[in-house]
Amino acid sequence: MYWKRRQRRLKPENRIWELDAARGLCCLGMVAVHLLYDLTWLYPVLQLGASPFFLFWKEGGGVLFFLISGICATLGHRSARRGTVVLCCAVLVSAVTALAGMPIRFGVLHCLGLCMLLWSCFRPLGSRALCCFGVGFAALGFAFGRISVSPPFLYPLGLTAPGFSSADYFPVFPYLGFFLLGASLGKALYADRRSLLPRLAGHPVSRFFCFFGRHSLSVYLIHQPVLLLGLSLGISE
Repeated sequence: MYWKRRQRRLKPENRIWELDAARGLCCLGMVAVHLLYDLTWLYPVLQLGASPFFLFWKEGGGVLFFLISGICATLGHRSARRGTVVLCCAVLVSAVTALAGMPIRFGVLHCLGLCMLLWSCFRPLGSRALCCFGVGFAALGFAFGRISVSPPFLYPLGLTAPGFSSADYFPVFPYLGFFLLGASLGKALYADRRSLLPRLAGHPVSRFFCFFGRHSLSVYLIHQPVLLLGLSLGISE
């Protein structure tokens, strides 16, 4: 059984490049959004916070990222271990941002790590069942977003109390729903664990985005300190 499971794992040379590239695109979009945020609010030299690009990636980029993460979850066998690593990184990010005065209480890493841990409960389900759960959880999240509650500790679920704030906020509902919708797509589209666009795998543009997709966690952890350092040096000059 162990040998068979090892055989099913994707080798590096057999990675599905379009998923890495899509994750890399989301990652670079996130960096661009944070740069616009920094230039608009932290270093107010621009007024681009309401630009279509900013609004699209702020609202839609996270949805796309969780869809892709759900697809990728169907191809791996170490989701619990990866989820634990991601949650540890999330705790570190919360601690650092709290010290900086811009606390991230339940950001993208918190939610993604929890989704990875919960995936083992949903893995046995078929594509249709995952789709039903995904739609239901997403709808529940949108309903929660219209509710204000008194208990201050329900924000991980999407239920916030008056005055709640977080520099980055991705509650379990609706984003677990998007993750499961991605998993539904993964089981339907990648049942044979092969790229749908193999001819484009070696294109320079593909390799560029794939690089950032394969290192998305590292990029997330370091991009904001690098941006702030670069902006502080550039603007001070």
